[in-house]
Amino acid sequence: MSQASSGLPPDFANELVMLRRSLHRIPELGFREQKTSELLRSVVGRWGELTPIAKTGFYVDLGPARAERTLLLRADMDALPIQEETGLPYASTNPGRMHACGHDGHMAALAVAGRLLSVAPPEGVRLRLLFQPCEEGGGGARACIEEGVLDGVDAAFGIHLWNELPLGTVALTTGGIMAGVVELAIEVVGQGGHGALPHRARDPIVAASQLVLALQTVASRRVAPVDPVVVTIGSVHGGDAFNVIPAQVSLTGTVRAFSEEVLTAIEASVREIARGIEAATGTRIEVRWKLSTRPTVNDRRVAAMAIEATSRMVGLPRVLTDYRTMAGEDFGEILREVPGCFALVGSANATRGLTEPHHSPRFEFDEAALGLACDLHRAVATEFAEDGIPALD
Repeated sequence: MSQASSGLPPDFANELVMLRRSLHRIPELGFREQKTSELLRSVVGRWGELTPIAKTGFYVDLGPARAERTLLLRADMDALPIQEETGLPYASTNPGRMHACGHDGHMAALAVAGRLLSVAPPEGVRLRLLFQPCEEGGGGARACIEEGVLDGVDAAFGIHLWNELPLGTVALTTGGIMAGVVELAIEVVGQGGHGALPHRARDPIVAASQLVLALQTVASRRVAPVDPVVVTIGSVHGGDAFNVIPAQVSLTGTVRAFSEEVLTAIEASVREIARGIEAATGTRIEVRWKLSTRPTVNDRRVAAMAIEATSRMVGLPRVLTDYRTMAGEDFGEILREVPGCFALVGSANATRGLTEPHHSPRFEFDEAALGLACDLHRAVATEFAEDGIPALD
């Protein structure tokens, strides 16, 4: 049996690919997914009553309204501000916009899974299928939560196609599976002067250089070695001339970790280091810390349920229970409110050259992963209906 095999009937498998390609052609940015939403509504509206949410999003409920348990299944809708360079026959028709992260596949997989589940819905439970706008850093999940999408929901499950894993692989890790993402902005304010007279200035470039180097000790000396941490400075801007000491230097970067507690500890360390360099250099250092995406932390009971559900799948994917990535996902907002699990479905195929990373203008995945994603949604829904969330010690 092929590692890419799926339990979908051929007609549904073809529909899945065609829907994904149709969505790929019309990428739109967060909270502006009008055409995307219209296309999905035309498909999903055939078998479910739609409830609009968060401007361009919507959800549909399957099963009895007074069910004992409700499971949320979610797909994200937005694209990225990237000019596509794949040359595919179904490439983006919107200049400067591209589905370079697999969201087109997420929507198609959930829509087809929903259609199949609507024909024979699991008994005794309600399924809520959410098509969420604006996952890429714009607060789409939080907007849906604030508008009540989790009302009455007992557990949540989501999927991300993942080109860092090969086709036929599913990562179902207990605890943090994707990192929390902090946007870091730092202003180092000194006193400008002549390059030949540095003693008459307060050089922000020297202070900024010390700060960049000192921040590298946060991961190695301020956080326990068992807690993976990334502290990256991605831009440094200051000065215009070779013989002028500028008055100010600006830095931006990102901090990532798998728990909010670790991120809080890192913030305290960053501010402490900044205060020390301020005192040593006579500059003023302003730190702006923004948590843009919370860590995506899987509940161990729901992860166990999802792992058990994979045994229902025709393809019997290889399950990884210890895989994590420093990339971020706003499904973490949902998992902060209800127990749930986020799965990474391998979508790379080296033999076909489909290994380009996410957010690349040449990103493309093996479409055989769509069937696995669709099957996994259905298997988790069935497992939730039959056995519920296991009670673990």
